[in-house]
Amino acid sequence: MPVTILIVDDHGAIRRGVRAILETRDGFEVVAEAATGAEAIALAARHRPGVAVIDYSLPVMNGSQLTRRIREASPGTEVLVFTMHESEALVRDVLGAGARGYLLKSDADQQLIAAVDALSRHQPYFTGRVSEALLAHYLTHPGHASELDVLTAREREVVQLIAEGRSSKQVGETLAISVKTVETHRASAMHKLGLSTTAALVRYAVRNKLVEP
Repeated sequence: MPVTILIVDDHGAIRRGVRAILETRDGFEVVAEAATGAEAIALAARHRPGVAVIDYSLPVMNGSQLTRRIREASPGTEVLVFTMHESEALVRDVLGAGARGYLLKSDADQQLIAAVDALSRHQPYFTGRVSEALLAHYLTHPGHASELDVLTAREREVVQLIAEGRSSKQVGETLAISVKTVETHRASAMHKLGLSTTAALVRYAVRNKLVEP
């Protein structure tokens, strides 16, 4: 049976490039592409791909949030996070969300096929530039909290949307929650992070790669 693959990236050129690389390998079949998290979840539920290759920096829903949602929609799908960011916080975040692979976009030509092949066999794969020390630290200190770990998944969603410039009403509409609930999550996040202004919250979101600067 072929290894079925879902590609998720909000840039069409990146999706085409990833598809072109993967389709050079016999036995790999790209069954769907998505530009947004919502599309990706629906396509994962429909196609049940063996591997989902997802960009971390998606609008509205970042990579760790999407990883959780894909794993809920299709528990048999392994997730490879495909990103330009080399960050300990992000690696820990996506591992905690259920991803089993982390690959830098700069390593795609050399390692993308190997990464998807490993995940298709339910084996983890990490880009060569993610140090062994980092992985060892995660495995030996799973309870150690980073800035991202402090917030709940819903709080991270609210923070990301606020940092993208959305009003509380728009955040509520996007997440299907009330404005009051949005404000509650926002206040809770700011309290946990020790922040007092929206500008500081935006800087936190940029620093932790929840949004692009």
